[in-house]
Amino acid sequence: MSTEVKTGLTVIVLAAGGGTRMRSKTMKVLHRIGGRSMIAHVLVAAQALDPERVVAVIGHQREAVAAHIHESFPDVVLAVQEEQRGTGHAVRMAVDAAGEISGTVVIAYGDTPLLRGDSLRAFADEHEAAQRAVSILSGIVVDPFGYGRVLRNEEGDVEAIVEEKDATPAQRQVLEINSGILAFDAEFLRSALPRIGNDNANGEYYLTDTIAIAREDGLTVGAHAIDDVMQTEGVNDRVQLARIGAELNRRIVEGWMREGVTVMDPATTWIDADVVLATDVTVLPGTQLLGLTVVGEDAVVGPDSTLKDCEIGPGARVVRTHAELAVVGGEATVGPFSYLRPGTVLGERGKIGGFVETKNAVIGDGAKVPHLSYVGDAEIGEGTNVGAGTIFANYDGVHKHRTTIGRHARTGSNNTFVAPVAIGDGASTGAGTVVREDVPPGALAVSAGPQRNLEEWALRKRAGTAQGDAAEAALSGGAADGVSDGPGAGRGTPRPMAESD
Repeated sequence: MSTEVKTGLTVIVLAAGGGTRMRSKTMKVLHRIGGRSMIAHVLVAAQALDPERVVAVIGHQREAVAAHIHESFPDVVLAVQEEQRGTGHAVRMAVDAAGEISGTVVIAYGDTPLLRGDSLRAFADEHEAAQRAVSILSGIVVDPFGYGRVLRNEEGDVEAIVEEKDATPAQRQVLEINSGILAFDAEFLRSALPRIGNDNANGEYYLTDTIAIAREDGLTVGAHAIDDVMQTEGVNDRVQLARIGAELNRRIVEGWMREGVTVMDPATTWIDADVVLATDVTVLPGTQLLGLTVVGEDAVVGPDSTLKDCEIGPGARVVRTHAELAVVGGEATVGPFSYLRPGTVLGERGKIGGFVETKNAVIGDGAKVPHLSYVGDAEIGEGTNVGAGTIFANYDGVHKHRTTIGRHARTGSNNTFVAPVAIGDGASTGAGTVVREDVPPGALAVSAGPQRNLEEWALRKRAGTAQGDAAEAALSGGAADGVSDGPGAGRGTPRPMAESD
């Protein structure tokens, strides 16, 4: 083996096992935490090494796993392990698929989602600097029960790995454990793989047998003890998945707080791995920031909000809102109890208020939809105010249609816009109007007829009830408690429109 330090690097990620303890129709490595599948977390870590190639070994549900990997990591080489015959066999499949390899080969596992790229980088750097045949990523733990122990000689080189069941009482006192993550000199690995036997109870080819092979060849085997051993912990069932997911979230939230984000209650805040937060963002309790969400400087999100794949502008305020694939402009306000569906774009200083649902809607700068409305397939111009209780009727039972409202328009409460329809700049609509035709700029549209009062109706139809008694008292001049002096008392001139704010 050459003493020259190799610069080429290959990462092999083992992900062929079925994961039966998950008790799931979904392949184990495809289960998600922190907004990514477990194998995606590992592949992101692998990319931090800037490798010449990454090889993923797949087996169970290989069609689903392959499609998932290539969707986000199209350059990853796939190797298929038809039969799961041990880690040594899996790596042999990977080396065959990779073709010519040289330099360093790092072996990782697809079910270790806490693994970080900087930790892998430090491991690979030490392995190359020491010019070892094999390096083990190890860890020092207080309770090593159940783990394979790393046994060193007086010079500090690794002599062997002994499993718990095979260890002597003295060996069980060793606190350094084997994570299973290994680094190899590629030349040695190619020579060692055919020499691994399967003379064991399971009839499998174990990659750890390469340690004994290296020692027999007179080559150096070492171990790199990682400080944060939890990075190497694998997930085998849903209990572990939840525990590792909570730990990942704790690390993400703590990381953002150290970057200048205020998180009022870390225990009730969930932030996915790919979320981006600017300095001086405030996240209030009960908030989930998911997917590719980006939040701008000085924005406040929460409490009790879920944003997925959203863009929130600087200084915006989003309260008790559920949003997905939506854009909220700078200094805009949303909520409480708003539902922003995909395609919603709210302009700067705009407002989507309480109990408002939007979908595929562009709401201009300074425009307002304050309350109790549905805005679907619509465009609302700059500075326009939409009255309370407005419905954009976008669906005719077969096709969706679009409504356009111009700049600085004022629409009354309880309107229905029957799409396709356009309301011009500066136009108005009266309260209760059903708009079925275009409204010209500056015009007032009303559709309701004049009000008609049926005098003394309550005396005839509600006689003997509290309503009838109150009406009779008012009409006879003896007003009951809380009853006005007569119909219309205190009212001004009727208005054709009732605008909300």
